[in-house]
Amino acid sequence: MSESDAAPDPTQDSAPDAIAPLVLGPMLRYIGETDATVWVETSVSGVVTVHVDGRDWTAPTFVVKGHHYALVVVDGLESGGSWEYAVSIDGTPVWPEPDAAYPPPRIRTIDRARPTRLLFGSCRTSVPHDRKGHETNGVDALRTLALALARGEEEWPDLVAFLGDQVYADETSEAMREFIAARRDLDEPPGEEIKDYEEYAHLYQLAWGDEANRWLLSTVPSCMIFDDHDIRDDWNTSWTWHEEINRTPWWHERLMGGLSSYWVYQHIGNLSPSQLAEDEVYARVLDGQHASGGDELDLTEAVFDLARRADRHPEVYRWSYRRDLGDSRLVVVDSRAARVLQPQHRSMLDPDEMHWLDQQLTGDVEHLLIGTSLPFLLPPGLHDLEAIDEALAMGTRGRLVAAGAEKARQSIDLEHWAAFNDGFVEVFEMVMEVARGERGRAPASIVFLSGDVHNSYVAEVVDARTRYGASSRIVQAVCSPIRNPMPRMVRVMMSAFARGLVRPMRFVTRHSKHVPEPAYPWVVTDGPWFDNCLAELTVQGRDLSIVWRGGEIRGGDDAHPVLTTVASVRLPGPAGSPRTEAAGRVGSPSPGPVS
Repeated sequence: MSESDAAPDPTQDSAPDAIAPLVLGPMLRYIGETDATVWVETSVSGVVTVHVDGRDWTAPTFVVKGHHYALVVVDGLESGGSWEYAVSIDGTPVWPEPDAAYPPPRIRTIDRARPTRLLFGSCRTSVPHDRKGHETNGVDALRTLALALARGEEEWPDLVAFLGDQVYADETSEAMREFIAARRDLDEPPGEEIKDYEEYAHLYQLAWGDEANRWLLSTVPSCMIFDDHDIRDDWNTSWTWHEEINRTPWWHERLMGGLSSYWVYQHIGNLSPSQLAEDEVYARVLDGQHASGGDELDLTEAVFDLARRADRHPEVYRWSYRRDLGDSRLVVVDSRAARVLQPQHRSMLDPDEMHWLDQQLTGDVEHLLIGTSLPFLLPPGLHDLEAIDEALAMGTRGRLVAAGAEKARQSIDLEHWAAFNDGFVEVFEMVMEVARGERGRAPASIVFLSGDVHNSYVAEVVDARTRYGASSRIVQAVCSPIRNPMPRMVRVMMSAFARGLVRPMRFVTRHSKHVPEPAYPWVVTDGPWFDNCLAELTVQGRDLSIVWRGGEIRGGDDAHPVLTTVASVRLPGPAGSPRTEAAGRVGSPSPGPVS
């Protein structure tokens, strides 16, 4: 069956059978020009085989905390090819399932001549896809797109980048709370929040077990990065937060479970085969594959030791990574675990991480895409608010005001790049050097891709060519949430910071010697939109287009939402200016004039 062949939609989704050989997956993760990786979780130890076009690739499972996993490297493929694949465990076929309602999964290698189509978004809660779930959390944009792809109604994307909050460890669903209550007392800390690795494993099953999403993840390559809710709200917001949370009796176990499960479920799939061979923990898996006989490799101690060391000394391990997509380069930056939190020298990235990013931000590519869960360019009014709060929290107006600013920072999440000004300035200068052609041929565009803020928008540096000599457009594109809508009152506030409060906030910053003024001003050109949505960035030569898509329930059919367009923005090459082709739907505020 070809990629565009239609498939019948199921009447309802179901979670994977816990006693079946295949617990979760397969998930098509890394994709290159000639290789790919396929991730699975199994119910028992065994050998996992991926079958492609008469050829087989195998990997034995490894175990972490009693759970079994495998990551199969499929190599030696042709560039730009497309093949159906199947998975078996110890010779027993497990995927596709018999009488599957979806097309067979496919591996499509990167073709340098094919324009990149990249999906991106963040913030997705795992509640049922029924009437109640849609009333409380809205329609899942990811699942809606999966159904449209299965029916052959959409063009095939090259990659989906999940930019944080794949799982919510601190805001659990009813199904997750039932699982927790069956194993411990909810009246004891951390209550209804995730406690340990076992609960994280179940959380991932709820997040990825839905039938439609499971199929999409088996056939569209994905890359991921954590944000705070993968661990806990405000993770690494400040030194004060760090001290407070470490005094709780449950935090260490939670953090170890969160980082360890992230390595297993999300991180290793981000890495290319050569990077897997260099990874200090995964190299043990590869060494075990070359050994003869022996028991299943238990990585529990190694993974948890890595989590402990990475938390205490972030420089020992890198969660950031890079993907080359032919005409584009995607650099995904860890903006959570590598922070410098010392009050007088706060930075989003520590020196080692900053040096790595410095090496990745070069030209000689058509489009440079920088994935960071937290928007680099916030709406200007909100950026200034965070910069003001940061200055106050550092004690510029006394200890009492500093304590209030710290409380505000934690309560309303004033902890984006603006709250780590040293790192913000350093990264901005790197980007401007790329845009001016000082690090190789300047790309047509440098685009930050982000999520986190539960609204979507586009921002751009003002007159980058005429003011700063840039040959590249410098753009921020945000898509959030995939499924976790913002309360209405907060929507009003976010709209104000994007538009009406820009000038008042800028007036305050300009009249304060303690609040830095950005060297390269920007404006919100499109948005904000508050719908659940998933964005698609498409390369069109030196131009880009970005479309935000969501889902609607029509005719009371909650099982089959219909794909809708929330907004569409075209970004011509550097000589032009952005043009909105479709505004937000009813319910989204009017963009209004740019302030």
